[in-house]
Amino acid sequence: MIMSRIEAPRHGDTAPAENLIEALLAGLPAGAVLTDPDVTASYAHDMASFCPAGAPAAVVLPRTVEQVQHVLRTATALRVPVVPQGARTGLSGAANASEGCIVLSLTKMDRILEISPVDRIAVVEPGVVNAVLSRAVEEHGLYYPPDPSSWETCTIGGNIGTASGGLCCVKYGVTAEYVLGLDVVLADGRLMSTGRRTAKGVAGYDLTRLFVGSEGSLGIVVRAVLGLRPKPPRQLVLAAEFATAAEACDAVCSIMAGGHVPSLLEMMDRTTVKAVNDFARMGLPESTEALLLAAFDTPEPAADLAAVGALCEAAGATGVVVADDAAESELLLQARRMSLVALEAVKGTTMIDDVCVPRSKLGAMLEGVERIAAKYDLTIGLCAHAGDGNTHPTVCFDALDEDESRRARESFDEIMALGLELGGTITGEHGVGVLKKEWLARELGPVGMEMQRAVKDVFDPLGILNPGKLF
Repeated sequence: MIMSRIEAPRHGDTAPAENLIEALLAGLPAGAVLTDPDVTASYAHDMASFCPAGAPAAVVLPRTVEQVQHVLRTATALRVPVVPQGARTGLSGAANASEGCIVLSLTKMDRILEISPVDRIAVVEPGVVNAVLSRAVEEHGLYYPPDPSSWETCTIGGNIGTASGGLCCVKYGVTAEYVLGLDVVLADGRLMSTGRRTAKGVAGYDLTRLFVGSEGSLGIVVRAVLGLRPKPPRQLVLAAEFATAAEACDAVCSIMAGGHVPSLLEMMDRTTVKAVNDFARMGLPESTEALLLAAFDTPEPAADLAAVGALCEAAGATGVVVADDAAESELLLQARRMSLVALEAVKGTTMIDDVCVPRSKLGAMLEGVERIAAKYDLTIGLCAHAGDGNTHPTVCFDALDEDESRRARESFDEIMALGLELGGTITGEHGVGVLKKEWLARELGPVGMEMQRAVKDVFDPLGILNPGKLF
């Protein structure tokens, strides 16, 4: 992994490290403040490649809102940057440390405070793991849909910070659609509540949505009110093999144009299928150029799966198989979930893009990525949330090979440029972080960037919250 430095904000001299630690310990238990450089170094970065990181002055693991407030008041008084973190499963460098910063790890704030079947909400702290919440609400006959591929380890706070997506977005939408209200500690330590816990509410500006996807640059989320749905039936999955990726994309367009509402519509190209087989011996059909997975969680999914299977065959599918039961369906989904880990094993390092394009441009996106892979002589596997056009071209490379690393970075940028040319966006769910700062400016334009920075200045006038991210 290639790392450099993110510098602290330059709003004046920061306090010496010993003064900072002393001030933090004045309001925190000793075990909540980590200063051993060997320990703090392990909190320096998330899972992204090519993203700079600095050395934290301290890592703080608060357990209460009051402790978070103390950290922010201390940081403001001493002009020290604060970098909030969850499980650090992010892929854009958004959780990377700034030089001399306080890393504020929220993983110890992991309580589920309330689950209400009547109001269909859950109230949680930011360190709650996505899968833990999903299983807890399921016991009440409820469902929390957002399910990033890292759902077994990623936290709700991190999901909110990066506006995470997941496999079920095609039917149920992304994290932002389930965040009803937030408690946020601002840069100066004040506590603010946004949003609601009611089914409806339009009082004032929607500040809740503003914090979703802000990557910790506007405030620290310490509590979230999340919307829930009734638990759907177990989904059944269909797998369709295609001789070309273009035919698989045609099938996706036919499915969506036909008014079908799958709970999942995912795609894996030949490179990804092979990587998964090599990594986990999954027995997926390596003869295919593209594997499409479609699922329905309706009470009687057989008719839906039959209709989608017919559309796949009409688009040129060489084979269509419907899972016999929920267990077989879950096995197929596990193959898709481990795609990114399997691709990393190909060369040891990956750059994972998440360009999202209009569904109608999905075929052009895949063809373009194939051209780019050939141009740079690289292995680029592609998996996608095909139902919403969110592609994950994954560049596999050897980080110790300087030339290959250079080509990987250049191919990554060319993929983002392709996405914008096709009317898409540089990130559908991973966020901007450090990795895509330059590209955010290209997508938003000068007026858009001016307004973004103005919002940042209102909430964080000293620039201490996650500096060096977004812009």
